[in-house]
Formats: sequence, C-alpha cells, structure tokens
Amino acid sequence: MVTSWPKNSPGVGTSAARLAERIEAMSAGRLVIKVFGAGELVPAFGTFDAVQQGAAECYHSPSYYFAGKNPGLTLFTSIPLGMTAWEAHGWWLHAGGEAFQDEMTKPFGIKAIPCTNTGVQAAGWFSKEIKSVEDLKGLKMRTAGLNAEILRRIGVNVITLPPGEIFQAMQSGTVDAAEWIGPWNDLAFGLHRLTKNYYVAGVNEPCAVAELGMSQARWNELPDDLKAIVRSACGAEYEAAFTEYFTRNTEAMEVLKSEHGVQVRAFPDEVQQAMADGARAVALELRDRGDDVTKRAWQSYFTYLQQARAYGSNAEGGYLALRAKFDGIPVG
Repeated sequence: MVTSWPKNSPGVGTSAARLAERIEAMSAGRLVIKVFGAGELVPAFGTFDAVQQGAAECYHSPSYYFAGKNPGLTLFTSIPLGMTAWEAHGWWLHAGGEAFQDEMTKPFGIKAIPCTNTGVQAAGWFSKEIKSVEDLKGLKMRTAGLNAEILRRIGVNVITLPPGEIFQAMQSGTVDAAEWIGPWNDLAFGLHRLTKNYYVAGVNEPCAVAELGMSQARWNELPDDLKAIVRSACGAEYEAAFTEYFTRNTEAMEVLKSEHGVQVRAFPDEVQQAMADGARAVALELRDRGDDVTKRAWQSYFTYLQQARAYGSNAEGGYLALRAKFDGIPVG
C-alpha cells in the first residue's frame, strides 16, 4: 500500500496502518498489506498512478488528488458546502455512490472503497488576521481540492503541496497560509509555531474521505470471503478514524489555545459569503464540464445532500440547535 501521508503521521497515516492490521487480523494472515509512507516508493500525489501501472497493489489517498484523471473523482473526497462524513458514507453505501465511483475508476483499473474520514476540516493558518476579502488577495496558500479553485477566484495564489512539505513551505515563506486537516494534525505538524491565526469555520471541507484504492485485477482475484473482509475492515476503520479525529481534535484544540496562545477565529461574513458563492460556482462547473458519469454522479450526490439537509435540520441539526440554545448539561 502506497500512501499520500508521511508514514505513521497522526490520523491519516495511522489509519492506513491500522486498516492493514485489521485486514491481516480478520483474514487470519491470508491477506497481508505492507504500508509505505509518501516518498518511500512513490511521491505523495503518485499513488493512483502507481496502482494503475502495477507498481503497487493498493493506495490510501483521497480521490481529489486524482482530479486530473477525472474531475468527478472530487465527489468522493469532499465538496465545499457539501456532505458531512456520515452523509458521504451514507450516499456511498446506500444511495448509489459506490456504483458511480466504480464506473468512474473502471477505465483506470481501480476499485476504491472509503476507509477514513477526517470530519470537518479547519479553514487554515494565516500569517495575518483576515478582516476582509481584500486581505486574501495576493496571499500564497497551500490547499487542495475545489477549495483551491474557490480561493483562486478570490485572488489567492494557491500552491498545492504534499502534506509533508507544508511546515517547511510556511516556515520559508513559500506560502503565507496553509490548510491541512484540523487541530490534531496541525498541532502534530507544528503549524502553531509559525502563526497564531487559526481559522476553523469555513466552507472548504465539511469532510474528507480517504480511500483504499486497489488494483481491479487484484481485487477480482480475491475470493468472496476476502472481499467481504476488506469491505468490512474499511467500514470499521472509517468509523474508527472519524470518531478518533473528533476526539483528538477536541483535545488538540484545547492545547493549541491554552498552551500555545493560538487565536481561534472565524472569517468575517463578507469572506464567508465570497467563499460560499465560489463554492456554488465551482460545484456547478464540475457538473457542467464533466463527462456523462460525472454528471449523473453529481446529480445523485446533490439530490442526496438536499434530502439529508431537509431531514438533518429536524434530526441532528435540530438537536444541536436545541443543545446550544439550552447550553447542554453543566459539569460539576
């Protein structure tokens, strides 16, 4: 397994290793996966090509790193103003998402299964406080996915770097701002040592799916019981990774604020509006410039999202609003 992460990096890196361990344990050693970090066998953004070309049997990476193959693959990682972690998994498992991804990756000889989710990501670290859209113009920023195109339209100079290069780029001034994942990873990568301006509420990534992408030929060779084990292991790891991210992010956020003096901020309404407008524009362009399968997958994704929003406003969303209104249950 080749990955896009520094080996054993918190969250995504350890999730990849844990998935391999799950599969080996569940299969009683019949299926063994050796994990390689970014750069050990192939570059961070070269995992898809490595599997397609037969240099590796599988990868652990997010689909939006491969949007150059087909822009529609972005739907299977994260869409600004799009689905949360559980909505994305619900669509993939129960509402046609898997069939669309199969159709999209088949020409490349790859079978992909979601196996990790970071949950809602932070908007990023900035060398200066952002008080208006004007403050973003000219900034050099590391980000990825459709968020990169949103920021370009606002006037940001976007630089897409592998995760392992973010700290050095920001330290050297190659970038003025960087979006990675969230408090847990950002603390581990030391981004708080470079600036104290941390923006956490943004439209950029309401979730981020990483997937196990396997050679279709190798997948087809597996007997049915091993295929079932791989699928079950991916599902279990998806839940484990998402809940771990939520837990570790809550802990890391307190450390960032109390021990390192980080200023946790939200963008002004003017900036949020500009980003939301950009999110709508790039989502519609993804549909309009896509091939037939992308158009159909896009329609399925956003139909499901519309239904999830309608129900969720009365379920989890309604409950969270009530909990905030009544300030929960006091401790002590």
